[in-house]
Amino acid sequence: MGKTTVALAFMAALCRRGLAVAPFKVGPDFIDPGHHAHVSGAISRNLDGWMLNRDYNRACFARHAYGADVAVVEGVMGLFDGFSGRSEEGSTAQMAKWLGLPVLLVVNAAGMARSAAALLQGFERFDADVTFAGVLFNCLGSDSHLVYLKATMAEYVEMPLLGGILRDERLVMPERHLGLMTAEDLVLSEEERNRLADRIESAIDLDALLASLPEIKGLPEERGDGDRQRSPKVRIGVARDRAFCFYYADNIDLLAEAGAEVVTISPLSDQGLPERLDGIYLGGGYPELHAGQLAANDAMRQSIRACSRAGMPIYAECGGFMYLCLEIEDHDGRVHTMCGAFPFRTRMHGRLRRLGYREVRLEADTVIGSKGEVVRGHEFHYSDLVSTELSEKISTAYAVTGSRGAMAKAEGYQVRRTLGSYVHLHFGSTPACATAFVEECRQYRQQSK
Repeated sequence: MGKTTVALAFMAALCRRGLAVAPFKVGPDFIDPGHHAHVSGAISRNLDGWMLNRDYNRACFARHAYGADVAVVEGVMGLFDGFSGRSEEGSTAQMAKWLGLPVLLVVNAAGMARSAAALLQGFERFDADVTFAGVLFNCLGSDSHLVYLKATMAEYVEMPLLGGILRDERLVMPERHLGLMTAEDLVLSEEERNRLADRIESAIDLDALLASLPEIKGLPEERGDGDRQRSPKVRIGVARDRAFCFYYADNIDLLAEAGAEVVTISPLSDQGLPERLDGIYLGGGYPELHAGQLAANDAMRQSIRACSRAGMPIYAECGGFMYLCLEIEDHDGRVHTMCGAFPFRTRMHGRLRRLGYREVRLEADTVIGSKGEVVRGHEFHYSDLVSTELSEKISTAYAVTGSRGAMAKAEGYQVRRTLGSYVHLHFGSTPACATAFVEECRQYRQQSK
C-alpha cells in the first residue's frame, strides 16, 4: 500500500462520511489525479512548485478547495524531494509551506523498529517551517510492531503518532511502464473503496485528525477576460479515452476561459471527427497499448490527417504526438499505422528514454505562442523517434532546458498549424499559451467560412 493508495483511502473514508473532498496532487503526475477524481467525485488539480509560481498554486488551491469540507493533497516522492538536491523547488514541503498546510507523514515501517525514531527526528529537524499533523506508519508486520514503534516515538519524537496500517497485498495497486494503471483501466469498485475506507478508519482516529486541521479559507477567484467570453466560442476537440487521458485539468479550464467550447473526441471509437471543429488537442496516454485499435480506426486517422493538411490548429503532447506520426512500433516490435501528420516512426523501448522537468523557449511562432515565449512542463516516455527521409526537413520550434541545462536535441515539431512534442506543457506556467491556441482556432474558423 503506497502513498497514492493511502491518499485514496483517506478520500474514500471521508466521502463515505458524506464529506465533500477537494483532491490535489503535488507534482507533474497525470495518473494519480485520475484515481483521485474517481474516488472523490471531484476533479483533482496538479500543484507544482517548479512548473507554476507561488501565486498560481495558492490561487488554484483556494479556488478549488473552496466549498469543500476537506482538502486532501497527495505529495510527490519524499517530503523534501523536488527539482534538484540543492533546493526545495517542486517538493511537497515547499507546497505545504506555500499553502499553510500541515503534513501527514506516511512512513513505510517494514522491517523497521527503533530506527524509525531516528528517521522521524531527521524529518522534524530538517526544516523547522514545515508543520506536521502527525505520522502514519505503513506496511506494518503486526499489531505488536505498532506497539513497539509507539514506545520508541514516545521517547524520541515530538510529532504525534496517528496510527499504523498492516501490510495487505490486496491493497497494492497494479503498475505498468508509466506508473500505476490509469483510472480508465483500473476502476476501483465500491467494495474496493470501502475496503480502503475501512483500513483508514481502523488505523487512525479520523475524527481527531479532522478536528486538528486548519479551516479552508479563501474565495474562488474570477479568471478570464469578459470581452473574450462574449466573443463567439471556438470548438476544440480534446481526445479522451483509454489511449489519451493525460491532461493537466487547468489546461482545459484555461482553454475554456479563453473562449473555447471543449468537445470530447475518442480516436479509439469515434468514426471521424464531429462537425464544426476549429482545433484539436491530443494529450498523452498509452497509444502504444491501443495501437492496433487506433490503426484500425482508419476513418478517424484520415479525418485528423485531413484537418492537419487543411491548416486546422492541432496541438499534441507525447502520446498524442506519437499518434500524429507515421507509425508506432510497439513493445513486441509490431508496427501500426498512425495519422501521418508528422513523417516519423515512434518506437517503444523497455527502458525509460526521458524523464524530468522541462523549460521550453519558443524559437518560432507557433499555435501556442510567439517566438521568445517561455513555458514550463514535464517529459516522461519510453519511446523515441525514428527519422525518415522526409523528417529531416521538419523544422523544430522548441529550445528545451532540463535540470542539467540546455538539451542538445531540439524539440517541438511543426507542420503547417500542427505542433507536436514529447513535452507535456502546463499552460498555467504561461496562460497566454491557451489564449494563443484559441485565437489560432478562431482565425482558422474565420478563414474556413
